[in-house]
Amino acid sequence: MTAFAPDWLYLREPADAAARAAELLDPLREYLDDEVVIRDLGCGTGSLGRWLAARLPGPQHWILHDHDAELLDRARASLPETALDGSPVDVVTEQGDVTALRAADLAGTSLVTASALLDLLTKDEVTALATAIVEGGCAALLVLSVTGRVELSPADPLDAAVAAAFNAHQRRITGGRRLLGPNAVDVAATVFGRLGATVVRAASAWRLGPDQAELQRQWLTGWVGAAVEQLPELRPVTDVYLQRRLEMAAAGELHAVIHHDDLLVLPPSLEVAA
Repeated sequence: MTAFAPDWLYLREPADAAARAAELLDPLREYLDDEVVIRDLGCGTGSLGRWLAARLPGPQHWILHDHDAELLDRARASLPETALDGSPVDVVTEQGDVTALRAADLAGTSLVTASALLDLLTKDEVTALATAIVEGGCAALLVLSVTGRVELSPADPLDAAVAAAFNAHQRRITGGRRLLGPNAVDVAATVFGRLGATVVRAASAWRLGPDQAELQRQWLTGWVGAAVEQLPELRPVTDVYLQRRLEMAAAGELHAVIHHDDLLVLPPSLEVAA
């Protein structure tokens, strides 16, 4: 699995929180029991747990999964101690590969969560995870998966070429694994549907304005860098392009919409209003 620097995860946290599809929480609350066990896969610094724990009522037992021990320590120490209604929240961690989880590992779990994870997986890994969740009788809230759409304002003639190269990079083969990238949400929704689960999909775009210049800077640098890694012949024009875009961000002249989708998945026996 890909490693992410804590500083980047903290920087993006406010944008993540603003983007998540909060309308999915009402049907989720209706489904969950008074006391829940939540497994957060690829938890990073605990951003999703900090956001969600305070929005769900009742006692909560969180199990945080990540391959990075440092991130697990940060996440465990930072989740809120109380739920929406003041009930206690307790946290434990499990270090390991989240793609290896199966239905037996999810026994007793009420809800599986993940943020910005699906697009880092392969089709087989998403299929195995979906199967584990459905066979385990769990609900799932899988948020902030990229869809491949980026809107920059003002527009630039090179935007489309950079976006296409970046999306190809997201679908690259790495370590013998073909990543799903922007196809991940479609694949996951299809697999869950075939397994009989109820799936509700909602948009969750980052909307970065002039007050988020540092996040714009780091996102642009990574976005263009990945595009050039995928298509090196772009470098002669993207060096100038990136500098131009960074100057606009620093001047407060750039607006960016980076599209994601969220999925709420409920077990096959349940229905939810769209």
